[in-house]
Amino acid sequence: MSAKREIGFRERALEAVGWEKLRHFTEKKDVPVHGSMVFYYLGGMALFLFLIQAATGILLLLYYRPSASEAYESVQYIMAEVPFGWLIRSIHSWGANIFVGVVILHFLSAFFEKAYRPPRQFTWLSGTALLFLAFAFGFSGYLLPWNTLSYFATKVGTDVPAQIPGIGPLLSRILRGGSDVTGATLSRFYGVHVAILPATATLLLGIHLYLVQLHGMSVPPAVERAGPPRRMKFFPDFLLRDMVGWLTAVALLAVLCVFFPWELGRKADPFAPAPAGIRPEWYFLSMFQALKYLPATIAGIPGELFGIVGFGVIGLVVLLVPFLDGRAVEGRSSPWWNRIGVLLLLAALALTVLALLPQPGAGAS
Repeated sequence: MSAKREIGFRERALEAVGWEKLRHFTEKKDVPVHGSMVFYYLGGMALFLFLIQAATGILLLLYYRPSASEAYESVQYIMAEVPFGWLIRSIHSWGANIFVGVVILHFLSAFFEKAYRPPRQFTWLSGTALLFLAFAFGFSGYLLPWNTLSYFATKVGTDVPAQIPGIGPLLSRILRGGSDVTGATLSRFYGVHVAILPATATLLLGIHLYLVQLHGMSVPPAVERAGPPRRMKFFPDFLLRDMVGWLTAVALLAVLCVFFPWELGRKADPFAPAPAGIRPEWYFLSMFQALKYLPATIAGIPGELFGIVGFGVIGLVVLLVPFLDGRAVEGRSSPWWNRIGVLLLLAALALTVLALLPQPGAGAS
């Protein structure tokens, strides 16, 4: 009798969660097979790394204190006193950088494979918004350890919006919570990093995944023109291959954390001079370097303003490319968009390398 009750409960539970529908969905779901399908794995790896960031971030929250007087000491305590605290923090810090890198690669593969063609315009919009959110996660999380590097890099970063005429100074004050980077800035960035951005990212991620399931994975136009590609079962064939990428990410994180644990540096001193050669995170270096090359004024207008407007225009064009690339919409090749993409990518790489080179006078304090 007890065995019958147990089976009955199990069946009711499976029915309640829609197990049969899920099983039918996974049995039916498949993935196109072609020469560029390796890029499909980047999406799964980005999702896996996002989950790692969420898990390690929650663990760090248990001990972190978001105030100018306690933030640095609480991170120090996590690294020195909490069992495996140094490892959790290293995974979170290295994982953030790898996550942004994988999201950028996922974005680039989608762009060059024209994954934004109908009916996937909104998949592209949600994915691009997630890329911008990844940058926002990096920018807001950078200040939280409250060390010298993060303090002065945030000071430089929050100075940039102030160059916009009219609303610029107000934007800068909203970001900082005042006229300078203080404990109010730290509290503000903490709230954005642990509440606003995760909630927004989870919502957008849900929409993005739903749209991917609805429309299926995109196939490059050249493959599409050659005829319907061969298909592979998502479960278990594609999922097992996807998991190889996840395990590779875990192995890379383990190597980085063990051999190059993330350092804390020195506590921020707002009254100390900014150290020479201060730089933002690597994914902001190209914009940082481009702003440095601009003259102080162009036709009487601040040079940095031209840079900020330029970055804004590029971001807007990238966001709206599904509605601007008419040839791709019609299923034809659009080489000019590829050339523009390659040109921007090479410029970003060149500026990043230039920013990493030793700067004249950087050794002087």
